[in-house]
Amino acid sequence: MDPISQGVLGASLPQALAKPAQLKTITWAGCLAGMAPDLDVLIRSSTDPMLFLEYHRQFTHALAFIPIGALICALAFYTFAKSVLTFRQLYLVCLLGYATHGLLDACTTYGTQLFWPFSDERVAWNSISIIDPLFTLPLLVLAGLTLARKNPWYARGAMVWALAYLLFGVFQRDRAEDMGMALAEQRGHEPVRLSAKPGFANLLLWKVVYETDDHFYVDAVRVGMTPVWFEGDRIRKLDQNIDLPWLVSGSQQSRDLLRFDWFSMGYLAMDPTDGNHVIDIRYSMLPHEINALWGIRFDPLAGPDTHVKYVTNRPVNNGAIWQRFGSMLFD
Repeated sequence: MDPISQGVLGASLPQALAKPAQLKTITWAGCLAGMAPDLDVLIRSSTDPMLFLEYHRQFTHALAFIPIGALICALAFYTFAKSVLTFRQLYLVCLLGYATHGLLDACTTYGTQLFWPFSDERVAWNSISIIDPLFTLPLLVLAGLTLARKNPWYARGAMVWALAYLLFGVFQRDRAEDMGMALAEQRGHEPVRLSAKPGFANLLLWKVVYETDDHFYVDAVRVGMTPVWFEGDRIRKLDQNIDLPWLVSGSQQSRDLLRFDWFSMGYLAMDPTDGNHVIDIRYSMLPHEINALWGIRFDPLAGPDTHVKYVTNRPVNNGAIWQRFGSMLFD
């Protein structure tokens, strides 16, 4: 999730167990430890655009790395915290703060390698958007009240709120998946797999993607008191033999395609407007559209050691898109 959410949740858990005199130090230490795993974004290469996709949410987010990550944080913070906390106490604070990060990220749709190095599975529970103010703002207020009033019960309330909101997200996800399955059955389809992903910053509007033998179908559902469907579109699944017949097995671009397929969990298709652009259909600004936020572009004339190009498409300043999104969410 976003750094604010990660930091405030990382602070709230140790706050809930803190003594009033230690709250200030515990808050900043837990906050920084809660954000620390995202330092993996610094692992990138100017020549290999796929490297950051492989390492973001990898070892720093793994359950097995939590004690190590917490130790690194405690060693880094001890000079500034030793007047208030012993090293053992600081390590426990960092352990609690650091532990929240990977688990919270796994609640989103992006994919987190919780079980590295034993597995490279990208865990995605699809129960919350990567940015969700309705989740974050109450946590921020309660963490602030904990500090201002030196009362850990506010932090305990924050943890109850976080757990309740994430569980509500699971409930809404299951409802969205049921609606998606009903829609597939109406079309006479038996999905190979189906998933529902929350729309941007809410748990009401969901993107539903299901896969048949040849196509992906993308729709949106509003999971409120009265369910609403927004019919989307379909796109043929990527077939390398048809879409990229010139791609040489064992070439760097071929290996990059395998890496991108792993990252996207197999949700790949060819961009209908660009025959050399493979897209990840999981993400779009409007949940019922196939207008991918990112993909990779191939060069048929490139040498065997040439990487693909990573391409992004984030029209966040498009007012018309936000107007349509708001209409789907509230009308």
